[in-house]
Amino acid sequence: MSLNLASDNIAPAHPAVIEALARVNEGAATPYGKDETTARVEALLAEIFEHEVGVFLVTTGTAANALALAQMTPPWGAALAHHEAHVMHDECGAPEFFTNGAKMVGVAGADGRIDAGALADILAKNFWTPPTHVRPASLTLSQATEAGTVYRADQITELFGIAREHGMRVHMDGARFANAVVSTRETPAALTWKAGVDALSLGFTKNGAMAAEAIVLFAPELIEGLAERRKRGGHLWSKSRFIAAQALGLLENGLWLELAARANAQAARLTLGVAARGLDLAFPVEANEVFVWLPAEIHQGLQDRGAHYYVWESDCVTPARGGRPREVMARLICSWATPNEDVDAFLSAIDGAAPAKRASRSPGTPLF
Repeated sequence: MSLNLASDNIAPAHPAVIEALARVNEGAATPYGKDETTARVEALLAEIFEHEVGVFLVTTGTAANALALAQMTPPWGAALAHHEAHVMHDECGAPEFFTNGAKMVGVAGADGRIDAGALADILAKNFWTPPTHVRPASLTLSQATEAGTVYRADQITELFGIAREHGMRVHMDGARFANAVVSTRETPAALTWKAGVDALSLGFTKNGAMAAEAIVLFAPELIEGLAERRKRGGHLWSKSRFIAAQALGLLENGLWLELAARANAQAARLTLGVAARGLDLAFPVEANEVFVWLPAEIHQGLQDRGAHYYVWESDCVTPARGGRPREVMARLICSWATPNEDVDAFLSAIDGAAPAKRASRSPGTPLF
């Protein structure tokens, strides 16, 4: 048993991924993405998304996000994102670097989602006039968000409509895209190109891979030059069949969605457990992340017992879900490999650290 709920990145690679890697390790294969395994991944993604796609495999989400944004955002442009999005704070400036200096602009919104009104308001301001100002070129949405919430197709469509009025492209950071598909019960197509998304950074690493992500382009005009941009940025693997094999191992037979469903289910189990102990949620639980307010004594007790999780800060918590004095926000993440025993052990650790159970402030508020 483990008390480590720090991230879905702590999980091992799924056995199907290891088996796929072993299979492609036999014999020779054409390098630089011209191999049979890469071709199978490209064909499978076109089938899954019900659309012809351009597929560019990389090994990190940072590379996928930065290269995709660079493909649609000129150096004199701006990429708009939620002000707490991963691309804003956790890429060490990679989007700015790969776009050769484009400006990242934050947009407000509760629960980690961009608010449509806030997006319209910022785009209506008079500081986008050329040539003295950058022009809005792209909108990037995190799916799931940094708050663990998800965008439904209708929400994406609304934001797309606002962005398109200003000639902007739409990118999706889909590090946890599979979790969002499972959560919304909408198709991959409905959550992407049918809602207006031009490019998706499709994550596999958090969902059972070792190191594999895909840039999936739905707009054909964005394909030209991305192969060279990937190579120039140092992200073209010569033996790229080993990236493709990881993706193939997850995509075949729908395993990628099965694993996401496992992670989401464990987060739901954890959510019910913390709620039963009178602890409050900072955000709705819509995927595999649980943000919970921990009284200081429980937080310290968990630390003393060796629990691992991130203490989080956010200013997009709604007032109804705000923390009490001397509470810290803990981010707890379940992965495909999180067993019931680990969830139950973490809840037992809370029991051991808590002086007494207490009533939640909002017992009538839906948990999911």
